[in-house]
Amino acid sequence: MNLATRPPRSRLRAACLLTAAAVLVGATTAAAAPNDPSHRPPSRLQRDADAIHAAGAIGVTVHYSAPATIRTARSGEAELGTGRPPPRNGYYRIGSTTKTFVATVTLQLVAEGRLRLDEPIEPWLPGLVRGNGNDGRRITLRQLLQHTSGIPNYTALPAAVPGLYSARGYRENRFRHYRPEELVAAALTLPSRFEPGTSWAYSNTNYLLVGMIIERATGRSWGTEVHDRILRPLGLHDTRVPGDDPYLPRPHAQAQHTFTGDDRPTDTTVLNHTVADAAGAMYGTPSDIDRFFTALLSGRLLGPAELAEMQRVHPIPDEPGRGYGLGLESTELSCGGRYWQHGGDVLGFSSENGVTADGRRAVLVVKNGVDENDEAGGARVDAATRTLIDHALCAPDSSRP
Repeated sequence: MNLATRPPRSRLRAACLLTAAAVLVGATTAAAAPNDPSHRPPSRLQRDADAIHAAGAIGVTVHYSAPATIRTARSGEAELGTGRPPPRNGYYRIGSTTKTFVATVTLQLVAEGRLRLDEPIEPWLPGLVRGNGNDGRRITLRQLLQHTSGIPNYTALPAAVPGLYSARGYRENRFRHYRPEELVAAALTLPSRFEPGTSWAYSNTNYLLVGMIIERATGRSWGTEVHDRILRPLGLHDTRVPGDDPYLPRPHAQAQHTFTGDDRPTDTTVLNHTVADAAGAMYGTPSDIDRFFTALLSGRLLGPAELAEMQRVHPIPDEPGRGYGLGLESTELSCGGRYWQHGGDVLGFSSENGVTADGRRAVLVVKNGVDENDEAGGARVDAATRTLIDHALCAPDSSRP
């Protein structure tokens, strides 16, 4: 989930923890036997994972897939100071990657004629979006999905979500249940950011409203629709919409979040996901999320017309080469073309992914550790993550990323 008002390259309110030294995993020595697999030089994928750890991530897990190929890489620690590596396919909070699931369900409903992208949301949510220049009579479903509605972001308000702003707030609110209506109401105390359709600004509030519209249109929760339309058909048994259950299944790395002004991280692994709702409440595993994106991009979940709508992007301000479609982002590749993705960050977990346009090659990077006091370190982690994704998707031999 993007718990920030800035663009989605960093989705929480800060960047990842800068560690004191780089750790190079699997380095060879001059005396190593050349034919001994245990002494072969690390793959580029492993070197790039190590570079993310060296840039400041506490722990890094990478999952890569291509036809007849699956590769993984790990670097750093599952929990700071333990030396224990992150699990190869551990559970993590996927945050704003949830938005792609929700957008996919929405476009399936569009294909069924139950929703329309370019009609106002007012009939579905009568009188809900009003005040301070926000008006559901002038905002369409497409604008919610693409963040062009102008509706402000509820996560910009510490009073609304205190658990996201301090260690004390987290401890006091980590089990708290939130209703999407109360979070929307908080957002609407702020003025509209712009006239609908005239600009772009990332707002989690948009997807709270999309989740509510799905429920109005189907009579069932957005989570139930995601389960029945995506998780069950694809066999994504390790991906869940957990509701009020604040615990992650094992194995998982420890979410570690250093709040502004703190000098050490807080263990934020336990969290009631209703604080994110349809904007970012799900958890999963790298292999499951990889399978979802490859199915989506290869046309298994949406028809050609709906997938084309999802991929009609609006440029992301101040991020050349990047665009935002309907719950799906795009980034240019150094080898030509672009890849598709939607990462997510929420209290101590950060993830980014990339899938080629044909859905045949995918890579996902999960990091545990966020430090709100070190934006420069976070920028280095982000850059190293983008480099890994680009290298993996551009590798001449898809079986050797």
